[in-house]
Amino acid sequence: MSILQALVSFALVSALLVVMPGVDTALVIRNTVARGRLHGFVTGVGVGVGAIIWGGAIAVGIGALLDASETAYTVFRIVGAAYMVWLGIGLWRSARAIGSGQEGETDLEPENASLWRSFGRGMLNNLANPKVGVFYGATIPQFIPDDASPALMGSALAAVNALEAVAWYGLISLGAHGLRTWMKRRSVRRSVDATAGTVMIAFGIAMAVES
Repeated sequence: MSILQALVSFALVSALLVVMPGVDTALVIRNTVARGRLHGFVTGVGVGVGAIIWGGAIAVGIGALLDASETAYTVFRIVGAAYMVWLGIGLWRSARAIGSGQEGETDLEPENASLWRSFGRGMLNNLANPKVGVFYGATIPQFIPDDASPALMGSALAAVNALEAVAWYGLISLGAHGLRTWMKRRSVRRSVDATAGTVMIAFGIAMAVES
């Protein structure tokens, strides 16, 4: 298998992980609705950077450690679950605060709010999910040609996945931004934050109780 064939084959496999709805998708939609299209896109970029970091970690063996060491995986899983639950509770509190106002339009978060915060949340969301590391650990080694550097090839494969994530979440943010005016209504904003919070808390709990 050549390097080009490996990149194309991995792109097809990793695309399935990207388009599968999950906490990253929920966060991109929420940030787009609350802060605007640019924040949604930057959140997606953060997710992509998290993927690259995971790929680099796999290339140097951290993925193998998580796969081989039950203790290491458990610790990382609990930390990631706690972050997901914490973020979900924050969104629930936001939904409650929005619901305390009168029905009608509500001011959205300013579009000049910190882009770094949106970026950081996207990146941490990805890094906090050990299943991403396990996915990379199970797939990346299979797409590294014998004559290729594992570190460089692993990083290249992760970059492919990151580009797919940025493109996909960019499309999602464009779609969500088109509905932003309608989503100014308090009832809709409350539902978006409550739903996103529920998804993250549910995912965090599922991670915590996973055997």
